[in-house]
Amino acid sequence: MAATQKIAAGSVIAAMCTASLAGCSIGSKSAPGAPGPQKGRPAQAAPGSVLRMIGDGSTAYTGAQPHLPRPERLKQGQRPPQFVVFSWDGAGEDSQKLFSRFRKVAKANHATMTYFLSGVYMLPEEKRDQYKPPQHSPGSSDIGFNDEKGIADTVQQLRLAWLEGNEIGTHFNGHFCGNDGGVGQWSVDEWKSEIAQAKHFVQSWKTNSGMTKAAPLPFDYDKELIGARTPCLEGQQNFMKAASQLGFRYDTSGVNEQVWPKKKEGLWDLSMQLVPFPGHTYENLTMDYNYMVNQSGTQTQGDPDKFAFWGDQMRDSLLKGFDRAYDGNRAPLVIGNHFESWNGGTYMRAVEEVVQNVCNKPEVRCVSFHQLADWLDAQDPKVLAKLRALNVGEAPNAGWASYLSSAPAPAPKGVPGAPGTPAADERKEQ
Repeated sequence: MAATQKIAAGSVIAAMCTASLAGCSIGSKSAPGAPGPQKGRPAQAAPGSVLRMIGDGSTAYTGAQPHLPRPERLKQGQRPPQFVVFSWDGAGEDSQKLFSRFRKVAKANHATMTYFLSGVYMLPEEKRDQYKPPQHSPGSSDIGFNDEKGIADTVQQLRLAWLEGNEIGTHFNGHFCGNDGGVGQWSVDEWKSEIAQAKHFVQSWKTNSGMTKAAPLPFDYDKELIGARTPCLEGQQNFMKAASQLGFRYDTSGVNEQVWPKKKEGLWDLSMQLVPFPGHTYENLTMDYNYMVNQSGTQTQGDPDKFAFWGDQMRDSLLKGFDRAYDGNRAPLVIGNHFESWNGGTYMRAVEEVVQNVCNKPEVRCVSFHQLADWLDAQDPKVLAKLRALNVGEAPNAGWASYLSSAPAPAPKGVPGAPGTPAADERKEQ
């Protein structure tokens, strides 16, 4: 989209903070409790040099994202960090205020997260016919639309989340599952249409909501959007083909074991994983919905006497998966959640306790998918191949120093992690 305005950003971002971002950061100073640069890893600077309004002003280019660490290659014999990704499907702020709650949880525990925004949460109910879902009539949606307050509250959380270093991905729009026109039946071209609409609703929320004087989202969504999770984990094959052609960098719509990731269709496959499930002989997927189904079936509010037990069971399951990786192959742990109060909110309590338990441990990095993809791209492919050779929970027999004793190949110029190479977002606009 063509720029319509280019002005000094300091005063504009200050105005954005005054209007709707109490406690947000300006320049290079951090908001109270915001995650700062990781030790020894220079972070990108906060917005502070230019603000360029995009399109109708729903979004804006404000410079490099704050608190996004520069990736580094592992050194010879260095044990890899333990990455943990907490991600949220259909992110939006409603009366439960779970988006704002977990932003605060992340900040308090030196974590960043990925929020997969549903595009229809940026579209008011009266404009629903603008959405033309594949294989469904215009204005259809299995998760509804939004109202002015819901859009305003969601936009505020998106602004704050991005300024704190979190990632804004997409969970697409109408959340159609199953055999009646569900996403699993969509073609590559239909996925491209769905992606384009999800981006458009974010890039035109001001016009559609009538809130034309509100502050913009402080990022260019064409550049920010690099990954997604499909509804109900369906349709991954054709989605990945479409996403690869559109320049996405990762997908997290499948089911993996706890091993180091590889690429499919040119995308990092950062799918959720199977972890031990206390009290059962089988393993469970690292998603709150799957714990609920295995505990109370299709009832979202089951037996209240079991709420505490079910939450503890999910928490302990995720911690067992974490320990297995942390003490073993150090494969990234990927966790998926929803902003829901299923079974009395017990899963939200479980996730919060996991964040508090793991994110402050030595050598642990609780990061967004964006940060994990950056780190993977910065590594020597031969080192990643050795990491992928380790099985679930398998630590190198002779220790990490011996297992990764070969010196990594120097990163080619322009690759993340190469000495003196700026991160992509820091490069000057063309």
